[in-house]
Parts: sequence; C-alpha cells; structure tokens
Amino acid sequence: MTSEIPLHAFVAMPFGTKPGHDGAPIDFDRVYRDLIQPALSEAGYTVFRADQERRAGDIRTDMFQELLVADLVLADLTLDNPNVWYELGVRHALRARGVVLIQGPRPTQPFDTYTDRKLRYSVAAGGPDPATLAADRRALTKMARETRAADAARIVSPVYKLLDHLREPPWRELLLSQRNEFSEAYEAWQRRLEVARQKNRVGDLLVLAEETPTQALWLEGKRAAGRCLMKLRHFKFALEQFEAALQADPADKESRERLAVCLGRVGRPEEAREAAHALTDDYPDDPEAWALAGRVLKEDWVQRWRQEGATSEEMSNAAALTLAPLEEAIDAYQRGFIAQPAHYYSGINALTLRVLHRHLGGDGGAAAIDNLAGGVAWAALSAQQRNRTDYWARASCAELALLLRPLDSVLREFRAAVVAANRDWFALDSTLQTLHLLRDLGFRPDETAAAIHVVQSEIVRARGPSSPRQVLLFSGHMMDAPARPQPRFPPAMEAAAAQRIAAALDALGAGGEDIAFSQAASGGDLLFLEACQQRGVRCVVLLPFEEPEFITASVVPAANGEQWRERFFAMKERLADPLREMPAEIGPTPRGVNPFERCNRWLLYTALGWGVDKTRFVCLWNGGGGDGPGGTQHMYNEVKRRTGRVTWIDTRTL
Repeated sequence: MTSEIPLHAFVAMPFGTKPGHDGAPIDFDRVYRDLIQPALSEAGYTVFRADQERRAGDIRTDMFQELLVADLVLADLTLDNPNVWYELGVRHALRARGVVLIQGPRPTQPFDTYTDRKLRYSVAAGGPDPATLAADRRALTKMARETRAADAARIVSPVYKLLDHLREPPWRELLLSQRNEFSEAYEAWQRRLEVARQKNRVGDLLVLAEETPTQALWLEGKRAAGRCLMKLRHFKFALEQFEAALQADPADKESRERLAVCLGRVGRPEEAREAAHALTDDYPDDPEAWALAGRVLKEDWVQRWRQEGATSEEMSNAAALTLAPLEEAIDAYQRGFIAQPAHYYSGINALTLRVLHRHLGGDGGAAAIDNLAGGVAWAALSAQQRNRTDYWARASCAELALLLRPLDSVLREFRAAVVAANRDWFALDSTLQTLHLLRDLGFRPDETAAAIHVVQSEIVRARGPSSPRQVLLFSGHMMDAPARPQPRFPPAMEAAAAQRIAAALDALGAGGEDIAFSQAASGGDLLFLEACQQRGVRCVVLLPFEEPEFITASVVPAANGEQWRERFFAMKERLADPLREMPAEIGPTPRGVNPFERCNRWLLYTALGWGVDKTRFVCLWNGGGGDGPGGTQHMYNEVKRRTGRVTWIDTRTL
C-alpha cells in the first residue's frame, strides 16, 4: 500500500527586517514567504517557524520540540544571529541528520560550518531577487529532497561525526515535560492508536499512521499495524507495512526484525535468512537478533519436512534427514542465550531444538542439554520472580517440563502457564504452535497430548478472533439529488442496480459466514447492505460523520430522501454491530482532508486487515477517473492489485 510519508520541517532564521553585512536591510519574512516556505512545501514538507506559535508562554517550548522531532531543520546563516546558531547546535546535538543550510550574501563563511554544503540565494531590494527567485526555489526544493533521500546512515551533524559512539536518543523519551501543541496532539494520537491496537483494528491503525505530523509517528503507526497483522497471521499484508517503514528509515531495527519473520511466513525463506543474517552482523551482541535468526532458520527447517496429511512417523523420518539446518537454528538460539543469559526465550528454543535433534537420531549431547536446562530454568524462574504475571516465563518453564520431566509435572506447569496468559488468545496460540511441532515429530506423545489438551481448552475459553470466509467491501455512487445537473445514478436505475448487486453477491456465494463493510448513503451503499442482510451476511457500517450529520449529508438529499431515511433506520435495526462513527473511532478529520475519501480509506484498510486473500470488492461506479486516494477508483485499483477479486457494476450499462 503506497502512502505519502508525512514530513515536517522547522525553519531557524531571523525574523522581520534586519541589516545585512553591507548594512542594507533584508526582510527575512519575505525570504521565508517567497523562498523557503514554497520551496519546502514543493518538496513535500509541512513548514513551521518558531514565530508562528502565538500562544502565551515560553516560545522555546515549541522550538525545542520542533528541533527534536522535525524531519528537517533549515537554518538560514545569512547573519550571525545567536538564536539561529543556538537552534542549529541543539539540532546537531539531538539528531545526526536532517539539516539544510542556506544563506544570502555575506563576505565570509563561519568557521564551524565552513566545509558544510550550503545553498546560496540572491537578495535585491531587501528581499529575494526576482531575477533568481524561481531558480533558488528549485534548488532549495532539490536540496531538501536529496537530504530526505540520502542514506539514513549518512551523518550530517558534526557532533555525531566526531563522537563515534554517540547514538540518537529515542525521541519519545525526550518529549518535553511542559505541555505544548505537539505533545497534546501526540498524546491524543497515541490514545487512539492504543485503543485500535488493543482491539486489533488494523484499518484504524493504518489511517492513523497516514495522518501523523512527522515521519517518526508515521513509522510508529506502520509498525503497530504490522504487529497487529502478524498477530492475526496476515503476513503478506504485514510485510507491506514493514517494507514501507524501511523505505522511510532503512535502519529501523524493529521493522527489519519483523520483515524477516514475514518473509519466512510468505514463502521467501532465502530472503528471510539474508535479512536475519544482516541483523546479526549489525547487532552481534543482541540476543533478539540471534533469536530472530534462530526463528527464521527453525521455520525454514520445519518447511523442509512438514507435509499436509503425512503421519508422525513419516514426518520424523523426513526431519531426520535434515539435521544440518536444524543445527544452524540451534547455534543461532544458543548464541542469543550466551549473549544474554537472562534471555530465556533464546534458551528454551535452543534447548527444545537440541532435544529434538537427539530425538531424531542426532548426536546425544547430554551434557549440553543438562547445562542448557539448568540455565533456562534459572532465567525463567528469575523472570517469574520479577513479574508473577509473565506468561512467557511460565510458558518456558512448562515447555522445559514437557522436554524433561514426568507427566504430572507437565500438567502442573501448563495449567499454571495458561492461568498467567489471562486469556490472551494470541499468546496461547503461539504456545500451541510449538506443541504441534513436537506432536508432529512424535515427541513424548502422551505428555505432548496432555499439554495440547490444556492449552486448547484455554484457547476455547479465550475465544480468539473469528475468521470470516469472505470479506465483502462496497463502494458506489449515491442516488442523485433531484437538482443534479448531469445525472449519474438517477432513481430510474435503482431497480437494475439492486438486481445487479444481488446477482454479484449470489455469484460470490455471500452468506452467514461472511462479513461486509460499507458506508450507508442513499443509493449503492444501502442497496448493498440490504442485499447482504437478506443473505444473512454480518454487516459493519462505517460512517464519516456522526449519524445525524451523515443522514443530513448523504441520505436525505437524494430523490425520495425521506424514503431513504426510513430504509437507513430499517437497515440499522438489523445490524448486529453498532454503527462506527469516524470522529469517535479515529478522531476528527484533519484539515484539508475529504471526510468521504478518508472514510473510504478506512473501509479499505479495515477490509484488507481481515485478510487480503479473503477480500472481495463490489463497486457501483461509472468508471470516472480523477478521484484521489480513498475514492472508488483507488479502492478498485488497490484490491485488484492484490487479489483481482473485483466485481464492477458499471452504471453506464444500467
């Protein structure tokens, strides 16, 4: 999914009219208005200058926040202005890159930035020279774009160049304690993001990610959506989120780690191994990097012998012929455990695979198994002491019991572990996957079966997410208003459109195992929802406004508007899920954004979040182009690009 990365620029420069080095006045407000602001806007940045903040209080509050979180800081060094130099120094101390230097006419170059690349602009009659202004704008736009596109590893700040071991601070840890406009907006955004994350609402997460004011927040939203999709096992769509995040920041460690996992899950094992090895090269002392490499190698090994319908004996025999890849996975996990002995996740995986290696006829390694078992037990028990509700520590102890201890110990440990899970379906399901691996290889069948029974019983009680057979998505024209000058969907077409929508749903076999997403405007939306409800499809309605405003804007303006209002309320009465209103769910529509297009993006992402391969798009559309992101054409192209499962009802043929 392609989306514009929100970019934010902060400008450090003199304000008002100041004498230049030759004594002639320079109007820096004109420099900002005529040169800097339009050039940076053309490069894709929202531009902010400290004097634009008019609230009472200390102007430094917003200035410091901007210097920390802005994707780009532009400093105008025409004059030796102490405020500008101070702000440039703060930025150089906080961030290693993302600085553009410009200057007007001056006789000498400041020593501290003498060798730094600068853009020089011309001045005439106290402002930007009209003869060169267009060229100066183009040059500044180009410079801003090149700075953005430069390798993320390229350091601009002289502070970070000279101090090799200095690392940028996590920006979230440096949000100012004094509340300001940015922190208030961030906190509101973070609250909405957290609610969406807890409810596993991928569509909400993706819309919120697209609406952030800075790249840092955009990355956070993409990662959150990707994590949520991974939990739902929609790895192909999750992969898109991490690929997009890495286009913005190729060094983002979490995105690199999760991308490697997704590559393995979508059947690209060679790329997954390469991504994992690159991480261990870059982070040789990081247990998470080694654990990830072990996970990728383990999944590659499992794919070599696991076959649908094969018996346990057949799979064990096949696995016994692939011990070399298994040994690679063991080595990776062990290196993670050695790097940090408290990292019990690496330890228990190394132990489980080593025990399986022996089970499949490999060299015994009894001493190594005993040593690992003792280390894992200590690490996991210590973690439990630190946090009594740590499910993964308890699950590791349970897995340790299954590997080495009698049945009564296995039952006791797994019963304690599932209580600690607190009905976390995803955590329990992850444990179940490990147990299925042991079952498929015939490892301690009685003990493994008992552990599976305990975990499966708790999964049933946890009530994991339901998975619809199909996800039906609709977008289409509203019924024409009586005064519409050029008919697009007049009342005379209603019967034919309803018939075609019904036929499309019947061709898809729509029924009670499916879920449908749509707005509820008069015309196509309501015809689609009525047809779905007649077939027992679970319908979820997403509205761009609160219900009364939506009815006023999108239901009653149509011809026979009062009849459409009654049909709206009749449809609503039959809904199993309450209407979802966009302002309440994901916040007010940002300035300059069309709420209907935003709602269509919300619909699209929500449908795809249930499973790209399950999404079926039905559209009632005249084929007209020109609508922006979130329009029917955008939805048509996005779904078709992924699945090709699109039913287009062309209103020109009705």
